[in-house]
Amino acid sequence: MLAAASVAAASSSSAGAGVAAPAPAFVPGQIRTTTLDAKGLQRLASQRWLSLRSRSRAGSGPNVSISPAYAADTTAAKRWGDFFQSLLHGPELDLLDAYIAPLAEVEEICGGPAFGCYGSNHLVTMGEANYGVSPESVARHEYGHHIATNRSNAPWLAVDWGTKRWATATGICSRVGAGTAFPGDEGMNYTLNPGEAFAESYRVLIETNGSGIGFDWPIVDWSFHPTAESLAAIRADVLNPWTETAGRTIRGKFLRGSRTWTTTVATPLDGDLRLRVSTPEGGGDGVTLLAGDGRTVLATGSWTSSGAESIEYRVCGGHSVKVRVTRGSAGARFTLRVQAP
Repeated sequence: MLAAASVAAASSSSAGAGVAAPAPAFVPGQIRTTTLDAKGLQRLASQRWLSLRSRSRAGSGPNVSISPAYAADTTAAKRWGDFFQSLLHGPELDLLDAYIAPLAEVEEICGGPAFGCYGSNHLVTMGEANYGVSPESVARHEYGHHIATNRSNAPWLAVDWGTKRWATATGICSRVGAGTAFPGDEGMNYTLNPGEAFAESYRVLIETNGSGIGFDWPIVDWSFHPTAESLAAIRADVLNPWTETAGRTIRGKFLRGSRTWTTTVATPLDGDLRLRVSTPEGGGDGVTLLAGDGRTVLATGSWTSSGAESIEYRVCGGHSVKVRVTRGSAGARFTLRVQAP
């Protein structure tokens, strides 16, 4: 969630014109982080809000709640509703509860120095620019967390790892293994938290209209900086959310005199690959997973209770693998079940 550090140049628009910025509650440039936890949700529920259900022509939209501090600004709720409607979004927009408040209230709700926070479909952001940071930039960042919360990146949590296609394009799985990325770390390794890098990348996607040109990148490590490929992956994850595939079935047959059969399986996305080979006779054939070079063994099959052999392997980089089936039964035909991320 957005730390109390500069994210983008201040915008002239705000929810609370004339609301004075409070004195800094943080050391400028020092990273401070927060999430909207159970106590924060209780604080939201205990305060008074001016609320509006923002609806598009299609009937969808978020709930927007404005602090009474902005009561004189009668268009604030609608303006913020239109703002969230204008973001690149999917069906998760209907689940959003957005709260707009002066910085002092935001810090009280979020439990510490922060320009905004997010948790459980609740987004909190300041309503006016403070210290060169625009409220719109904060809201875009926090909406990135909202998107990730409502996406699957199985077997990982998208809110911590980023969405499926983006995490694959950015090599998050490999980075976690190498100790250069720390999913969900809102403390000492905040700048290496891919969940924060995803939210910032979403902000850049919106603010640069997908070009990735001329953006600032002040709060997350530069190793996560957006590329044309990673921004395109976010757009795809927003508009076409990844879902776990049902898998496909390959009907195979050993050639006369051959005891092995090999095929290539595409693995464009990181995640769990599942293989299962079975025969009409109830078993006997074996399965081996090889690297794309066809030589390095990644995993060998284990027997199931039904007499078939299966493999479950976590894909972490690489675009394809090879599957080798070894004949172990009298029959020439077999069935290979493949479920790839």
